[in-house]
Amino acid sequence: MGKSKKKRSIIRFTVLFAIVCAIGYTIYANAASEQGAVKVGEPATNFALVDLEQERFELGQNQGKGVFINFWGTFCEPCEREMPYIENAYEQYKDEVEMIAVNVDEAPLTVQSFINRHGLTFPVAIDERREVTRAYGIGPLPATILVDEHGIVQKVHTGAMTEEMVHEFFQSIVPDA
Repeated sequence: MGKSKKKRSIIRFTVLFAIVCAIGYTIYANAASEQGAVKVGEPATNFALVDLEQERFELGQNQGKGVFINFWGTFCEPCEREMPYIENAYEQYKDEVEMIAVNVDEAPLTVQSFINRHGLTFPVAIDERREVTRAYGIGPLPATILVDEHGIVQKVHTGAMTEEMVHEFFQSIVPDA
């Protein structure tokens, strides 16, 4: 009887300890993810990256135009699925909306091969040090940030997009005439 009580006490303690650890981790993870996260209605964090065509893209120099920012990776299946949708919308809206696809820290050759394979024509930059990714609080990929012509974040979307969503997102940041 004594061994059984001791065994139950150890099991209870272990379960309680695991629950406390899980709650602690959840609180920590939520607090950490909020640190760099952009918020709808607030000014977008300025950044500058050089795309694969060696053109400098600086968010702050796009006042007067909406900006579609897509964070992605070649390893990300949802990212790959939405690329044709983004390409089509880019072709339709490129005179009214700026677009930058920010690859999260992959080798330039890998990224260029992906671009060639999919026939992408929109600007793609690699966030080699993940500085922009961290500044925007990006976690899972894909992630899309919509910035209006005044530099204000209008939408933060994490996860895959349908073709309809991509077109709606581009349309939503076309500046009023």
